[in-house]
Amino acid sequence: MRPTDYTIAGGLRALEKREISAVELTEAYVKAIEAHNPRLNAYITVTGEQALAEARASDARRAKGEAGALEGIPLGIKDLFCTAGTRTTAASRILGDFVPPYESTVSGNLKRDGAVFLGKLNLDEFAMGSANTTSAFGPVENPWSRANDPTKRLVPGGSSGGSAAAVAARLAMGATATDTGGSIRQPAAFCGIAGIKPTYGRCSRWGIVAYASSLDQAGPVARNVEDCAILLRSMAGFDPKDSTSANVAVPDFAAACARGVKGLRIGVPAEYTLPGLAPEIEALWQQGFAWLKDAGAEIVPISLPHAKYALPTYYVVAPAEASSNLARYDGVRFGARTAERDSDLRDLYERTRAAGFGAEVRRRIMIGTYVLSAGYYDAYYLKAQKVRALIARDFAEAWAKVDAILTPATPTSAFAMDERQDDPVTMYLNDVFTVTANLAGLPGLSVPAGLDGQGLPLGLQVIGKPFDEETVFAVGGALERAANFTATPQVMA
Repeated sequence: MRPTDYTIAGGLRALEKREISAVELTEAYVKAIEAHNPRLNAYITVTGEQALAEARASDARRAKGEAGALEGIPLGIKDLFCTAGTRTTAASRILGDFVPPYESTVSGNLKRDGAVFLGKLNLDEFAMGSANTTSAFGPVENPWSRANDPTKRLVPGGSSGGSAAAVAARLAMGATATDTGGSIRQPAAFCGIAGIKPTYGRCSRWGIVAYASSLDQAGPVARNVEDCAILLRSMAGFDPKDSTSANVAVPDFAAACARGVKGLRIGVPAEYTLPGLAPEIEALWQQGFAWLKDAGAEIVPISLPHAKYALPTYYVVAPAEASSNLARYDGVRFGARTAERDSDLRDLYERTRAAGFGAEVRRRIMIGTYVLSAGYYDAYYLKAQKVRALIARDFAEAWAKVDAILTPATPTSAFAMDERQDDPVTMYLNDVFTVTANLAGLPGLSVPAGLDGQGLPLGLQVIGKPFDEETVFAVGGALERAANFTATPQVMA
């Protein structure tokens, strides 16, 4: 068995039994990154020497009986989480050389529990995208390829495409990610791994570069559901530095994965049967219901009548918040500065932001500024917030009937880098199944469940009640056992 074949749960057992050391495990991942990252471009910054030093320290702690919950597990960190002393770029030129003097709460929690950091993972610039092609450091390539056209480069999904590609290609045992409208679940589905967006407030947002503050939530991606549960337990917890952090207990999520679904009611939202949905996605969705029914769950039809307005609502709210959050990048306080000699302050702002932001970020800032401007605020932003409240109410009413909801994770499998990129609206439709969970602040888990006709992975999504990730993991675990998804990407061959 190769060191990179261990799951997080399996790796922890092997480390505890001294079957492998943290140094040996980390060395294997550093070598894998050296071999495959030049092609996949999953990492922006690789911290190999630092990781090996952390692994040696980890082995020393374990020898003294001081092992943490993630002791010696090599992880990748999405380059949206500030890491003290290590460059943090948000995949943007405007933060290209920024080295934070502080650690994000989530990455700090992982360090506290003994995790080893392999480096910073690529993403769509400022987490804005569904394909990981908007990064200032170049696109990330999906380690999977089509059976009939293996030379075609596929997207890994976004914005957490670097995180998903690295985990799928065995360049990290697990990774941190963020989800504003589907940026954990969509790339997880595209790359054949698991990923969970927890309830809004479950993980602190402190020290994470902001996109849309009322939607952003950190979560893990990993090879399977249990590994996600292990990572989330370390990542989660109340943080007084984040005013939106929820002071609720963090349960043993991993224990819930084997709980089963007997007696649970699983909702079937009528509005998620979309015209033009790929037949393979529809068939997998129906298979998911069959698996859960066989495991003892009851399938219950439900209605989420305002779900059809979720995408336009999201693409008003998110850019509006982005416009506000990204106003801080002005060339004055930190980050890149672009100015002509003797230019005035306005010229400094304009030149810095024009040179520092990519096309998609500029597009979303302009949309956001427009919907917040005088004369349009009531017509767009205020109306979107009212619709958002109706979407949340739909879910609240559904929870009186069901314990969890099952939907497709994405409308298609991974597409090629030269497909759909010229039409922003088509790109935005990738989030059609995922944005409702963000708008309502609910947990959502993507589980790899099958392959399409081209041999590409497809995922199912489980949406749960607020702060009921345990039920989400129980349903996800049942789906995972039934699907028995063991396929690996071609880069692993």
